[in-house]
Amino acid sequence: MKNLFVAAALLTAASAASAAPRAESALECGIAADMAVVAHSLAREEVQRNKADAIMVRIYDVAASARAMELMNDILQAAYAKTESSDSAQKFAEALFATCMKTGGNMDTVLGKKL
Repeated sequence: MKNLFVAAALLTAASAASAAPRAESALECGIAADMAVVAHSLAREEVQRNKADAIMVRIYDVAASARAMELMNDILQAAYAKTESSDSAQKFAEALFATCMKTGGNMDTVLGKKL
């Protein structure tokens, strides 16, 4: 019985760790959408990823929050992966915002889950 409880706890922790951070308010959904526009634009301009990270940290002042840094990194990762598609920065941001608002802050379907 004890092993079953430990396995269930580990499974729960593993699934939580694989998800992108959730926005905790409509304001955070809006900020995430704004980050998506900037991240997508940096990716389209072929700004090196490490420079893009530094630019985003300065713009959004997220260095003090691990959750905000993780969200920003997830958005950048998705933006850099989506530059091969024909979607515009606005479409990427709109999809992120709509998903965020409809799902109570869960943006996994747009950002993808972490491995």
